[in-house]
Amino acid sequence: MLPGYNPEQNHIHVTCAIIEAHDKVLTAQRSQSMRIPMKWEFPGGKVEPAESLEECLKREMLEELGIEVCINRALPAVTHDYPSLRVSLYPFICRIVSGEPTPLEHNAINWVLPENLMSIDWAEADIPVVEEYLRMQDE
Repeated sequence: MLPGYNPEQNHIHVTCAIIEAHDKVLTAQRSQSMRIPMKWEFPGGKVEPAESLEECLKREMLEELGIEVCINRALPAVTHDYPSLRVSLYPFICRIVSGEPTPLEHNAINWVLPENLMSIDWAEADIPVVEEYLRMQDE
């Protein structure tokens, strides 16, 4: 265990959206001011107290991208340990029901073909999510 690292104090629960449209998936580049700057991720955010995972995801999509989404299915959760932070990531496959995605908090967004997802410079916690999504596509 790292000195000063308390897993309970430094463990966050985060939802993320794998938004599908026109055979592509939406990716978001973290801003310079965020932790893990300029890495790519599936958009989402921290679960607030007394908030369900689905409520969190829908709120975050409005806050980060200005869109409303419909959740189609959940993928398995992933927990990743960064040097000073443990992240549990709860991914959901979604589609947009209203709005046009706009990077309100991210540096950029991009629509990517699934076969090109592994060529992106992902935040480490997102890599197992990408791998699971691609496995699911092959089924």
